[in-house]
Amino acid sequence: MTSLLRFLQVFALGTWVGAIVYLSFVIAPGVFGALANRDQAGAVVGLVLGRLHILGLIAAAVYVGAALGLWLLHSTKELTTAAVAMVLVMAALTGISQRVVTRRMAALRTAMVSVDATPRDNPLRIEFDKLHRVSVQLEGAVLVIGIGALYLTVRMAGRP
Repeated sequence: MTSLLRFLQVFALGTWVGAIVYLSFVIAPGVFGALANRDQAGAVVGLVLGRLHILGLIAAAVYVGAALGLWLLHSTKELTTAAVAMVLVMAALTGISQRVVTRRMAALRTAMVSVDATPRDNPLRIEFDKLHRVSVQLEGAVLVIGIGALYLTVRMAGRP
C-alpha cells in the first residue's frame, strides 16, 4: 500500500509539472507560431491553461490524499513535510491564477475584442499586459516549486 501511495504522489506531481513544461515550452510557442491570428492563439492557450489548472488542482488533491493515507498507515509526519506544504502552495497559486488573473484577462479580452489591435497605451491593454506578466510569473512559480516538491517526494520514496 505504501508503494502505491508513493507512486500516486510521484505520478500526480510529475504529471502536473510535466504539463506545465509542455504548455510553456511546446504548446504556447507552437500555437503562436502556427496561427496567423494572435488573438486566436491567445484564446487557445487560455483554454489549455484553464484545463491545466483543473489538472493541477486534481493532482494536488491526489497528492495530499496519498500523503494522508501514508500518515494513517504509518503515523509519520507525512502531512507536515515540506513537499506537502509546497504542493498546497502550488494549489493556492493555481487557484489564484484561475479564479482571479485568468478571469480578469478573459473579461479584458472580451472588452477589447482584439488584444493585438488594441493600442499598447490603452488602459485595458495596459491592465491585460500586466495580468499576463502576473500569469506567467504564477505559472513559473508553480513550476519551480513543483520541481522542488517532486525532488523531495522522490527522495522520501525510499522511506517507509
